[in-house]
Amino acid sequence: MQRTSFAAMDCPIARALDALGEWWSLLILRDAFLGLTRFDDFQHSLGIAPNMLARRLKSLAEAGLLERHAYSQRPLRHEYRLTPAGRDVFPVLAALGAWGGRHATGGKVLMQLAGRADGQPIDPVLVDRRSGVPVTPETAKFRPGPDAGAAGRARAARIRVAERRNGDGVDAVPT
Repeated sequence: MQRTSFAAMDCPIARALDALGEWWSLLILRDAFLGLTRFDDFQHSLGIAPNMLARRLKSLAEAGLLERHAYSQRPLRHEYRLTPAGRDVFPVLAALGAWGGRHATGGKVLMQLAGRADGQPIDPVLVDRRSGVPVTPETAKFRPGPDAGAAGRARAARIRVAERRNGDGVDAVPT
């Protein structure tokens, strides 16, 4: 079954989802950050069908997130290494893991992000590079960028109408 492509949408989130594919892709990238590089290792770790893993690895390589390198000529075998673009996914996985730890594990600590230098647990937070202010729904919002097309600007205009009708678009969080 062919899925819908988001590659032409005026939204970096949609385009990122197009590049990342589906949930197996994020789990493959997670395992790549854990040090796995070989097909058999990914398959053993994930329990994924070989044909599905082959498609996902190919897709991640085509999206520029993994690079394929031959490690054996007889038989020909490849390993998959993170590219700079793939490495840039780390904060996304760290944030997703932190969210999952807070909201999807029933209070169990199943995996933690820890500092390499001291081994202490890390609770990631996204911070604006320019101001140092944490990025939250209360401090930031999405808006069309200077290169947004007509469809993206029209969508943003519809959202602004809904914001005026419903408030600022963020439910108030008690402090």
